[in-house]
Parts: sequence; structure tokens; C-alpha cells
Amino acid sequence: MQLSKILQNIEYTLIKGNTETEISDVIYDSRKVTDGTVFVALKGYNVDGHKFVPQAVKSGASAVVISDNVDIPEDITVIKVDDTRKALAYMSAMLFGEPEKELTTIALTGTKGKTTTVAMLKSILDAEGIKSGTIGTLGIIIGNKIYKTNNTTPESYEIQHAMRMMVDAGCKVMIIEASSLGLKWHRTDAIYFDYGIFTNFSHDHIGDSEHKDLEEYLQCKALLFKQCKKGIFNIDDKVFDRITENATCDITTYGFSEKADIVGYDDNLISKPGYIGVNFKTKGLKTLDVNVAIPGRFSVYNALAAMTTAIEMGISDEAILKGLDTVKVKGRVEAVKVPGNYTLLIDYAHNALSMENILETLREYNPHRLIVLFGAGGNRPKVRRYEMGETAGRLADLSVLTEDNSRDEDVMDIINDIIEGGLKKTNGKYVVVPKRQDAIRYCMENAEDGDIIVLAGKGHEDYLEIKGVKYHLDEREVIADIIADMNK
Repeated sequence: MQLSKILQNIEYTLIKGNTETEISDVIYDSRKVTDGTVFVALKGYNVDGHKFVPQAVKSGASAVVISDNVDIPEDITVIKVDDTRKALAYMSAMLFGEPEKELTTIALTGTKGKTTTVAMLKSILDAEGIKSGTIGTLGIIIGNKIYKTNNTTPESYEIQHAMRMMVDAGCKVMIIEASSLGLKWHRTDAIYFDYGIFTNFSHDHIGDSEHKDLEEYLQCKALLFKQCKKGIFNIDDKVFDRITENATCDITTYGFSEKADIVGYDDNLISKPGYIGVNFKTKGLKTLDVNVAIPGRFSVYNALAAMTTAIEMGISDEAILKGLDTVKVKGRVEAVKVPGNYTLLIDYAHNALSMENILETLREYNPHRLIVLFGAGGNRPKVRRYEMGETAGRLADLSVLTEDNSRDEDVMDIINDIIEGGLKKTNGKYVVVPKRQDAIRYCMENAEDGDIIVLAGKGHEDYLEIKGVKYHLDEREVIADIIADMNK
């Protein structure tokens, strides 16, 4: 493709060279530059890509895109722009043939609930027979393939590439988690979303490399609603008025407030072996009686966000109800079918706060016993393992202590820290089973009717990291093997 075509949607100054030069790819990592590519020098918090322009030229770049002045003696095309991150987004969109024009695009922003709401939307679309691809915390997911990403919202090049792959795979819809940092760093630029969703807002991501304060965090989230056609908002959130004040999109609201376009009410918890979730009813734009296969009252808000979007898209009531009743989020209070009258869940909870959230949520279901299996990461501050031990001891009926990415530390040292620094501050009961597979087997073989068992810490991860080596371990596979053995 000619460089001039890749650049056609951005303002730039040609410092020297020729924009008719042929370009094979757009690269923002100087280590990946090859002959005939264009190198875009990005400014990050820790690293400035302008420092690597000489290396990119040496590696064969045909052109470079910069925002700062750089001395480039070689005979090479140099393009100057105000913001290279913004330029990368529009260049990538052109490189991959503007895939957004072939997809219905949906973006979600909010402090909590993005991953779950994406899964709910995908489940609803699956039920309607509409193929979709997703981008977020779990990676880029297209069909049965998962491509790992470094960030919840990857770099714009990866997003545009993923959308092209989705189109090629027959997807009609793309759903992305638009993090505040993704919006701040222009990763979602060059996409005018069909739907933007706001879940909620709370204190998070404040620090030197993220947002300077809560106000910037909020304003970065609000950017989404200047680049979408229809905004779907949680009217009950305390920042609703502020997140919508400069929005340029049409607005539809959901929540428990009678002012919402879709009002949720009469929510109740559902618990039966192998299924814990929540039921609620809606009125307003739709009158429905909904079951959601994810526990906790907060699931109602996520479900309302997903179903409001689906309603705006014209999805059938049947698909909405089926999608929410069968939804699974890999590694997020994910129920795994087991023989017996108990419930087995896999969850990513790997710190005291996330463990407290899930255990308090599950405690509301009045289980016969609430059992949590967990460990703690090695080479991490010891206070984390103390806090997890204290939380588990306070909220669970039994803690099963085991390994979890021990890294360079001895598993038993970590477990002893959990006990001495945390569990012993409570009256909580515990057992120690150092090998994780054996610990899962212990839980399943000793389960009693009405128990809820949480395997905490791994979630969507499929490995254990020990002494610098990652060993494959998918808890779903472990459970399946144990069931097979028990059936024998």
C-alpha cells in the first residue's frame, strides 16, 4: 500500500522524502522493523520511541512518523504529526481496510463489570445466531481462538488487526473493553462506535503511570461518549450527570431508578446445585422476567447494561433471556458442572479485596459450607498473603491452602505466611494440601450437599509459575480428570 493512502485520514507535514513510497506494514516497536515498513515513534510513560528512530532506519524502515524533531541524515521519508498515537490509530485503520465499516462496534467503559458485561452481550448474540469477536481482559477472542494481549485495551494496531480477523472469520459484531488508559492513549481512535456502554465509576488507576487524579480518570472514560452514536448509561451511578454532560451521542439509560429507560426491579438470588445466579424483572422499554447465571446483586446491573444494548440492536427477547440464563465468564465465578449436590466455581480472586467481594457475595446464598481453595503469589509483598488469609478465615467455613505461582519462593513458606500472618488472627478452619491438583481433588472428594466451593486465584489462567518455569494447569481439565477417576 502507498504511504499516501495510509496517511489519508490524518493531518501531517512531509519533512522530506516521498509519500508515494510503498509500505508493507506499520510498526511501532523498533525491534520489529523490517525492509519497507513505516515506523511510528510513540511516546510512552517510561519510553520515548523517538530514541529508536535511528535503529528503525538501520533496520530498513522506508519512512518514519514523528512528533518531535529528530535528526535523520539518511535518505528516508519523514512525516511529522501532532500526536503519533493518534496517527497510529488512523494509519492502522487504513492498513487493514477500515474493518469498522464491516462490523457493528460496541465499546464498554467503567471501573467494574466490563469483562462480565462483554460475556453477557456475546452470550446474547450467540443465542441470536450472530457471530461476534471480543477484545478485553481475557485477550482477543474470535470463535474458539484466544490471542493474548498485554493490556485490557491493546494498542490501536492490534485492535484494527483483530477487527480485520473478525471480519475474515465471519463476525458481524465487535465488542471491546475500552479502558480509561486505552481512551487516554488514543488506542480506540479511528473507530466511531455504534454503541458505547457506561457501567459504573469508582476509585481506581490513580498513579504516576496511569491517571494523575480521579478527575482525569473520569474525563478519560467520558471520551468514549464523544465517539459513539448511541450511549447506554447506568443512571444510578453517582457520576451519571458528569459522564453525560459533554456526550455527543444519543442516550439510553438503565438502572433501578424509575427515571431509567429500562428499569430493573424485584431482584432475587437463585441457588441450586451447579447454578447460582440472580432473577429480576424489567419494565419501561421492555417487560421481561430474567434469570442470570452469575451470582450477586451487582450482576443485575451488568445484565441490564447488556440487555439494554441488545434491545437497542433489535435482538429478540428469546435470545436475551437465553443468553443471560446460560452466560459464563471464563474464570469469573465460573460454574463447572460436577456430579453431586454442591456448586464448584473457578474465580480469579487473587487479593484480599477480590476475595472479600466474592466470599461476601456467595455468603448471601446461605450455603451449607463456603469453602475457598487458594494460595498466594511468590516474590510479592507478604502483606498480600496475610490479608488474604485473614479474609478467608473470617468469611469462609474452610480454607484449603495450596500453591499459586510460587515463583522463586517455597510453597510451604508462602502457606505458613498465610497461616501465621492471617488465618491465625481468625477462628477460621483450614487444611493444607500443597499441590494444587491434589487440593482440588480434596475439595471434590469431601464436598457435602449444599456446599459452595471456590477455586480462587487462577481464573482464566492456564499455568502455574514455579522457579521461572510456567507449567500447564487448566483447572477445568483437572476437574474433568478427577470426575473421570471418581466415575471409575
